[in-house]
Amino acid sequence: MNWGNKLILVFIAFAGWMGYLAYRATSVHIDLVENDYYKNELKYQDVIDANNRTNSLSSKIIITQDKDHINFQLPEEMKNTIVKGTVWFYCASDEKKDRHIKLTLNENAMQQLDIKNFLPGNYTVKFDWESNQKKYYEEETFSIL
Repeated sequence: MNWGNKLILVFIAFAGWMGYLAYRATSVHIDLVENDYYKNELKYQDVIDANNRTNSLSSKIIITQDKDHINFQLPEEMKNTIVKGTVWFYCASDEKKDRHIKLTLNENAMQQLDIKNFLPGNYTVKFDWESNQKKYYEEETFSIL
C-alpha cells in the first residue's frame, strides 16, 4: 500500500470519527434548571435579598430523614406565625425526580413528607417562603437514601 492510499484511509477514518462525535453530541439530552431562566434571572436580586434575610435568622433549616419520612424544621422565628411558600426538591441529574411541594407547617414550624413520594438521589432543596410580609429563601443539599 502506498502513501497516497494510507492518506485517504486516514481522512476517511477522521471523517467517520467526526461524524460519530456529531451524532453523539446531538443525541444527548440536557435538562435545563428552569425553562424560563432569563425571566427568573432578572428577579434574582429578590432571591439575594431573601437569602440575606434568612441568614439573619437564629438558625438554618434542619432537614432529616427517617425510615418513612423526610422532616424539616424552619427557624424559631417561624413558630406560631403564618407561613406561605414552597419547597423544591431539585435533582440536577434527572428532571423526573424534581418535586414541588407547598409548605404546610404545624405550629412548631415543622413539616413531614412521605418518603415514598421521592426517588433516591442527591437533591438541592430550595425553600422559598413568606412570613409577616417578608420573603425568605434558603438552599440546602440533601441525599435521599
